[in-house]
Amino acid sequence: MADSSLSLPPLCERISYANYFLRAVYLTILGLFFSLLSHRIRHMSEYDTVWRVAFFCETCFSLVCLLITCLKWSPADTKPFPDRLDERVHDLPSVDMFVPTADPVREPPIMVVDTVLSLLAVNYPANRLACYVSDDGCSPLTYFSLKEASKFAKIWVPFCKKYNIRVRAPFRYFLNPISDVTEGSEFSKDWETTKLFILYIEVFLILNIKREYQKLSRKVEDATGDSHLLDVEDDFEAFSNTKSNDHSTIVKVVWENKGGVGDEKEVPHIVYISREKRPNYLHHQKCGAMNFLARVSGLMTNAPYILNVDCDMYANDADVVRQAICIFLEKSLNPKHCAFVQFLQEFYDSNTSQIVVLQSYLGRGIAGIQGPIYIGSGCVHTRRVMYGLSPDDLEGDGSLSLVATREFLVEDSLARRFGNSKEMVKSVVGAIQRNPNPQNILTNSIEAAQEVGHCHYEYQTSWGNTIGWLYDSVAEDLNTSIGIHSRGWTSSYISPDTPAFLGSMPQGVPEALLQQRRWATGWIEILFNKQSPLRGMFCKKIRFRQRLAYLCIITSLRSIPELIYCLLPAYCLLHNSALFPKGTYLGITITLVGMHCLYTLWEFVNLGYSVQSWLVSQSVWRIVATSSWLFSIFDITLKLLGISETVFIITKKTVPAGPSEGEDDGPNSDSSKFEFDGSLHFLPGTFIVLVNLAALAVFTVGLQRSSYSHGRGSSGMAEACVCVLVMMLFFPFLKGLFEKGKYGIPLSTLSKAGFLAVLFVVFSV
Repeated sequence: MADSSLSLPPLCERISYANYFLRAVYLTILGLFFSLLSHRIRHMSEYDTVWRVAFFCETCFSLVCLLITCLKWSPADTKPFPDRLDERVHDLPSVDMFVPTADPVREPPIMVVDTVLSLLAVNYPANRLACYVSDDGCSPLTYFSLKEASKFAKIWVPFCKKYNIRVRAPFRYFLNPISDVTEGSEFSKDWETTKLFILYIEVFLILNIKREYQKLSRKVEDATGDSHLLDVEDDFEAFSNTKSNDHSTIVKVVWENKGGVGDEKEVPHIVYISREKRPNYLHHQKCGAMNFLARVSGLMTNAPYILNVDCDMYANDADVVRQAICIFLEKSLNPKHCAFVQFLQEFYDSNTSQIVVLQSYLGRGIAGIQGPIYIGSGCVHTRRVMYGLSPDDLEGDGSLSLVATREFLVEDSLARRFGNSKEMVKSVVGAIQRNPNPQNILTNSIEAAQEVGHCHYEYQTSWGNTIGWLYDSVAEDLNTSIGIHSRGWTSSYISPDTPAFLGSMPQGVPEALLQQRRWATGWIEILFNKQSPLRGMFCKKIRFRQRLAYLCIITSLRSIPELIYCLLPAYCLLHNSALFPKGTYLGITITLVGMHCLYTLWEFVNLGYSVQSWLVSQSVWRIVATSSWLFSIFDITLKLLGISETVFIITKKTVPAGPSEGEDDGPNSDSSKFEFDGSLHFLPGTFIVLVNLAALAVFTVGLQRSSYSHGRGSSGMAEACVCVLVMMLFFPFLKGLFEKGKYGIPLSTLSKAGFLAVLFVVFSV
């Protein structure tokens, strides 16, 4: 039997993308960096302070370049073969799906519903799936939306599975339903002979289901506008007199797939939960909600695998769960292989090319070391790993070792680590020992689920410390990922041709900058907590290059040298100083910049993006670095000084145009425009533009002393060219000086930046 199993084709294979030409490019760029730095060191005494400042900035840039080169050195990913799963595995493992949401205003319930519906309809036995929605806002509207969605799911899920629909999020499917039918589906069989009949059936079914979805959308919209509609149902009594930050635990089984056998007409379990919140308790934002999801799901279904998806990121590939399971089961004889499977994050809205390119290349690069970093969504976890197991705790067949059995399965130890709930301890033992969960009635576990949702339940336990999602950073994903890899686990990366998940970026520049600020704040927080990659660089069980990968979070600290370097050319023009070397080393500097630009342009073009996308990306990263990342440093400084705490700010999501609009789905012409508001995020960029404008004006009209005669005979042309380049990178701010309304820089921001620019010019001359 074992021999025949080994003769079967693998469920997945690891693919290496090592490219010796690209390695030569990396080394050349690094060599140019070190050549420039060595020249500055040798001639430091011959120039003024500007060269020392430039040396500091360029040293920071070269360090970042070195770290990224280490990451990209041996890229790899994993290719699953889900079509081989059925012939290899007859009893697929269960999967619990987590969807966290926290604010019905900033995260509209209809968006949550579309995500849930896409997960319910994936190609996986319904009796092996359960969807848990955590509502940290304790909104009756979210619960109402899920109840209505469960009714629509009884139509939508069988329809998707029977006709093999490609896109299973309703709001995306109904944008272009006819073309979405996959080859080989019931719709496409015998097309030539029964074309008109099949087309009639297809259109009829689609229109009927579309009308049902429109009814669902209207009900949610009506309830959003009039919350009194929810009060007429007794089921909403638990939400009476509740506030988002002050309420008891609510656990409701929205739909239970009783006695399910995995038929395509079945709908998986749907469970709504909202943990207890009180004003004087620390709740750990999304991280605490994820741990509550882990406890409740452990009590109800206790699946060995957990799929974590953000509420604005729907399943775009129906085989997404099967793809992840292929990796876990292929390596099941070696349990030390994989703790989690991370999918590439992609987006259905515009202006996200820079995020996708970054994740594509860095994700594959890190996957070639110890495995990709968990990025908060689109990830399938192993429950036993989230419960704190290490590879050393397991035998070769995946069972607990004798030492681990004595450590983990002692009742007092379990209660001390996982809490005093006897039902919770029992479910943990079952998960760790890989015992299948009996088909219990979910409603029987509601009382126990409410108990593990109390504010005080986690106190004096290991939740958030060594178990579950780890606390002490608003970047809970990165923090948790370091904890997993530090125990010796690896992870796998999948970047399929068809995006596994598609999400939505915050609409509008202010929201996007706010999100970047939150991420950067969380990254820097990790540098100062016990998971810091700076601690124990050569100890623990995390590989050295993997630790360097996590150390790349310091790239957000480069905001200070980037801000300085954007101002240095202007300062040199105003102060009559030389920034760049002359002769051969000026050529080295130009070659360095040129090679970097050509390489990053190749990255974009290689993934199918345009040159314009690359240009926009270069501008976006400079703006993010000098605004969001810069203010994140201030946030962390205030936290370290004990003045304030970091705050988890939920970015506002926008509901995409649905089928009821009756309009095409072309991109909004306003979506690509740069919007401003009165926040301080736009102050540094405006200041940079004004300073460089002033320097170029002085250079142009010839107001500098000594007719721009530099100490080395330089004319200042190189510095002026870099000022022009900076202006191009911050072109949205230059344009904003002349625009009005939300596309123009507010007068308050302009006046502050103008005052700072005047001070800069006065002290530079």
